[in-house]
Amino acid sequence: MDKQHTHSVDSNASGGSGYHIPVMLHECMDALHIIPDGVYVDCTMGGGGHSRAILERLNENGRLFAFDQDADAAANAPDDNRLVFVPHNFRYLKKMLRLHHITQVDGILADLGVSSHQFDQAARGFSIRFDANLDMRMNQRSGKTAAEVLNTYTEQQLHKLFERYGEVTNAKTLARTIVTVRALQPFKTIHQFKQGIQEVVKGNPNKYLAQVFQALRIEVNEELTALEELLEQTVDVLKPGGRIVILTFHSLEDRIVKQFFKTGSITEPEADAFGRKPQVPFTVITKKPVTASEKELKLNSRSRSAKLRAAEKK
Repeated sequence: MDKQHTHSVDSNASGGSGYHIPVMLHECMDALHIIPDGVYVDCTMGGGGHSRAILERLNENGRLFAFDQDADAAANAPDDNRLVFVPHNFRYLKKMLRLHHITQVDGILADLGVSSHQFDQAARGFSIRFDANLDMRMNQRSGKTAAEVLNTYTEQQLHKLFERYGEVTNAKTLARTIVTVRALQPFKTIHQFKQGIQEVVKGNPNKYLAQVFQALRIEVNEELTALEELLEQTVDVLKPGGRIVILTFHSLEDRIVKQFFKTGSITEPEADAFGRKPQVPFTVITKKPVTASEKELKLNSRSRSAKLRAAEKK
């Protein structure tokens, strides 16, 4: 599993912005099965690569709503009157579409990877490669920072956080160490944090720290909660026959998507008094997740952990 998942940077790639290579571009477009005059949503516009590919397949009557909570992404929005850029997290899908008088759409795409652009911006605090403030917020206008998580969460909260979101083998020891170190001086910077926990780093230091940073990033941005909220809304937002395509980059996300497509519910649906379970609203298109081709892996090694799942609304 690629713990610190990103998209590779290549200014010559589709999207052309030097922001990232859109992962499994052709596979995403095939799975979306785009109707030329349809209405589509790109939940994570990023560098705009997937958005451009969708626009290429739409005629003059088609429309695309591109969501991205990262202010930096706005500059990548294609100059196209068929596109509406929505500067919000995709967890507000239904609300934001309704503001534009849209109740149902023909397709939804969500690429859950973090772009290299975000990791390469040292000040954002995402990467273990740089020293910067412990921020990690995708939306820098609101929410708690990584420093706040490290300095205010209880030892038990930190233990569960690193165990669940980072699959850190010594999560309990790590949590105890953090609480001990912060009592002497609160965590502010990446370098200070790395120094503070260096005694408990196990195995490959880069891999270990990537797991720890992944856990913090997921917590700061409420990534799994936002994904669950998005998925639950798609049942109402998708038209019958509409497609949903999700690209995940670690097993936590993939498990949620697989479960939801299979049952139409985030948790296992309960049977009624007669033992009947609710009708599943989707037909799964990808019996097994689609992964990157050998050719793509050579061009973009960071696509190695990507898994594509697709379903169609009944």
